[in-house]
Amino acid sequence: MGAGLMRSLSHPTAVVAEDEATLRHELVEQLGKLWPELSIVAEAADGVQALRLLDEFQPDLLFLDIEMPGATGLDVARQVAGRSHVVFVTAYDQYAVAAFDQGAVDYLLKPLVPARLFTAISRLKQRLQQGQAPAELGSVLEQLGSRATAGAARAPLRWINATVGQALKLITVDEVLYFQSDNKYTRVVTREGEALIRKPLKELVDELDPQQFWQIHRSTLVNAMAVAAVTRDFRGRMQVKLKHRDEVLLVAESYVHLFKQM
Repeated sequence: MGAGLMRSLSHPTAVVAEDEATLRHELVEQLGKLWPELSIVAEAADGVQALRLLDEFQPDLLFLDIEMPGATGLDVARQVAGRSHVVFVTAYDQYAVAAFDQGAVDYLLKPLVPARLFTAISRLKQRLQQGQAPAELGSVLEQLGSRATAGAARAPLRWINATVGQALKLITVDEVLYFQSDNKYTRVVTREGEALIRKPLKELVDELDPQQFWQIHRSTLVNAMAVAAVTRDFRGRMQVKLKHRDEVLLVAESYVHLFKQM
């Protein structure tokens, strides 16, 4: 076994490509804790930068977000051409399962779970120790590309980055009780408190799972699982009571039909 390969096995290199700065930093930090021998030689915030860094550093491993601006993760993966082991990072389960089943090294779902990252690291180490060549991704990329065209844009949003005071907080949509328009922001209300995002409500309507989040007013989306009861006020207007908050939410007449079977 050559000296270069031995160095690669004992001190592998990696590039992390993720456009969300908070998640990118979290992934780099977790990799440092769980795999201290791994050298993160560069970080990319978009697909174009990832392609440049891939050519510049020729890393052993590439942690690659599928959904990136500029050039998508799929575009970047097409250029890998078996040069690096790839771990896909994605918010969409159908991407990840397809990639993993077709032989990509592994996948990580957003938000990151340390136990899942540990499993991915263990598999990567095994592949490196066994001298396995990086997987050829031609067939899986073709499948992922067709899925992206046919349905990825409609895949439900699973997490959001929201502002809480001066900090950014990662919130899974399952934690959200309701969204409500508030001037140029949208309030994100959870059991623990509130946060703000700049994404308008009309975009959330298109991105969230309609089976889970119901629009009950032009300014309000409610998590159906958070509804405790539906009542009417003294004027006869329908209202939604929540399981973990004291406030009630007004249901506009055009959305009353959602609650006919409740």
